[in-house]
Amino acid sequence: MQRKWVILGIFGLLSSGCIEPAAPTESERQKEETTMVEESLEGVAFRFIETNGIRMRIAEAGTDGPLVLFAHGWPESWYSWRHQIPALAAAGYRVVVPEMRGYGQTDAPESVEAYDVVELAADMVGILDAVGVDKAIIVGHDWGAPVATNSVLLHPTRFSGLVMMSVPYGGRAENSPMDAMRRNFGDNFFYILYHNESGGVAESEYDSDPRGLLSRLYLSPDSPREDPTVVDPKRVAGGWIPRLGAPKGLPAWLTEADLDYYVAQFEQSGFRGGVNYYRNIERNWEVTAHLADTGIQVPTLFLAGERDMVIAGASAANLQSRIGQVASDLRGVVLIPGIGHWVQQEAPDETNHALLDFLDNL
Repeated sequence: MQRKWVILGIFGLLSSGCIEPAAPTESERQKEETTMVEESLEGVAFRFIETNGIRMRIAEAGTDGPLVLFAHGWPESWYSWRHQIPALAAAGYRVVVPEMRGYGQTDAPESVEAYDVVELAADMVGILDAVGVDKAIIVGHDWGAPVATNSVLLHPTRFSGLVMMSVPYGGRAENSPMDAMRRNFGDNFFYILYHNESGGVAESEYDSDPRGLLSRLYLSPDSPREDPTVVDPKRVAGGWIPRLGAPKGLPAWLTEADLDYYVAQFEQSGFRGGVNYYRNIERNWEVTAHLADTGIQVPTLFLAGERDMVIAGASAANLQSRIGQVASDLRGVVLIPGIGHWVQQEAPDETNHALLDFLDNL
C-alpha cells in the first residue's frame, strides 16, 4: 500500500508540474527537426527499399507519368533536390530521389570498393526494379553526374534520358586520372588527393566539424568569406576546412534550417561513405576500360552554373563539342549566368525550366 501511494505521489507531482519532464536529448531534438523538415514538403513520401544488396532510403512524389530518378553529389543529400521534386511531380512526372549509398539512412558498406561506379550504377538499376519501373530518365549532379552517366553506359536498356549537371562527360580518359592529379599538384594541397590519403584523415576532419565544412562549401561564387587560417599550399600544412575561409553569413538560397538539416544528415551518417567515392576514381577508370569506345545513345542534356569551378570557365560551345563527341543525341548545354556549383539550389526556377523543357520533349 505504501508503494502505491509513492507511485501515485510521483504521478501527482508530474501532472501538477512540480517535476519537469526530462529535456529532449540532442539526437532527439535533431530527429524532431529532421521530421519537421521532411513533412514540410507536401506530397513527398519516404520509404526504404532493397537494391543491389543494400537497404536504401528514397523520397518519392507523383504517381503517374515517366519516372525521373535523381542522384545527388558530395557532400549533399536527397534534400538537394527539394526544389525539383514538387515541380516535376506537379508537371506529371513520377520522381524518385535516393539517399545515395553511404549517405543519410542508406547503408554504408565498409569496403572502399563497394563505392565504385559499377556498384553505384547497379544501385540505380535496383531502384527501378524496387519501384516496378522498366525505364527512367536519370539526372545527376556533382558525383551524381558520373553515376548517372555510367548507369546509362552500363545499363543502356534501363534509361531513356540523361541529364548531367556540373560534371560533363567527354569520354573515358586515356591515362590514369589520379596520376595526372599527382603530377599537377605535387606536394600541394588538392581536396581530391586529400580524400585519397590513407588513414581516413579527410573524414576524421569533416566528422569533427560538419557544420564548419558544409557552411564553407555551400556558398555562391560571390559569397563573402573570412580569410583562411591556413594559407600554406603544401599538403602537410593542414586539412581542408581551415583552407576555406569561414562564411560571412549564408547565401540567399540557403536558410539556417536548410543548413541544420544537412548538418544533421552528416552527423548521423558521417562522411566516410561520401569520401569513398573519391577513393574509387582510379578504380572507376580501370573497371570501365571496356566502355572506352561506348557512347551515350539516349537523349542528353548538360546543365551547370556558368561560374561552376568544375567546368573551369568553359563556354557552352566548348562543352557542346566535348560532350557531343560521345553523346549521339545531345539536346543542349545550358549554363545559367552568375551561378556556381550548387546550381539546382542556387537557381531552382531556371533549373526546373531547363529540366522540364528537356523532359517534355523526349
